[in-house]
Amino acid sequence: MELLCMENAPKVQRAFPDPKLLLDHRVMQNMLQVEDRYTPRTSYFKCVQREIEPYMRKMVAFWMLEVCEEQKCEEEVFLLAMNYLDRFLSSVPTKKCHLQLLGAVCMFLASKLKETIPLTAEKLCIYTDNSIAPQDLLDWEIVVLGKLKWDLSAVTPNDFIEHILGKLAFPVDKLELIKKHTLTFIAMCATDFSFAMYPPSMIATGSIAAAIRGLGISCSSLSDESLTELLAKITCTELDCLKACQEQIEAALAESLKQSQQQQQEQAMSSKTVHEPDQTSTPTDVRDVNL
Repeated sequence: MELLCMENAPKVQRAFPDPKLLLDHRVMQNMLQVEDRYTPRTSYFKCVQREIEPYMRKMVAFWMLEVCEEQKCEEEVFLLAMNYLDRFLSSVPTKKCHLQLLGAVCMFLASKLKETIPLTAEKLCIYTDNSIAPQDLLDWEIVVLGKLKWDLSAVTPNDFIEHILGKLAFPVDKLELIKKHTLTFIAMCATDFSFAMYPPSMIATGSIAAAIRGLGISCSSLSDESLTELLAKITCTELDCLKACQEQIEAALAESLKQSQQQQQEQAMSSKTVHEPDQTSTPTDVRDVNL
């Protein structure tokens, strides 16, 4: 008899991939049929919202991503939360002072759906520097659920990853690396409103194509063009649309890396100014010193 000690077992239990679902083509077909239901049809900044601007959404999105990463939530929690936020903003005019509260509520709902141990209202309030109260979170939870019509099982780009990668002839270790980079690209797309109206299947396919190209991984049996055509065929995506989405993802990544490097340089310069003053700025004449 084999004895198993569970004292050091992880607190959060995750389900293993189900081959019955991943190998059944009907699962992907069902997701492709319903994905448009969870995608904004038009830009709500033009026709619904009066106070909220795209940069405000981006700031809240990065904050939500940081909270989910720090709490080690599933990647799906952040994507679902952003889906709830976009669907709510596309239907209800919202004041900018309520945007962070809305983001916290969306994470609250998404974690309840996906996490074994969901985020608590008290913890989310702490992440807002206690600018909101737990009761505010609970009150808005009912409001958001009503506007979403209690339909929380939205289709997200992550739902397509395993189905798409399972149809590509890459070694297992390469597939894991591609998946890791794909998840990063998808999270980046979720923070950028320019991708909000793209179907989840297109974002997933474009992210996989961008990851393969960025990693320089080649398939012995397919050329780069043939691989792109295969990806488009798997998700029934127009080839030109897929190429455009991939290029937009790569451009967004390049811009993100550029901004990150600029911030690092600014921080380095600021640190040098505080801790290591530039000697050339020292006055050579006492009359240049302002007391």
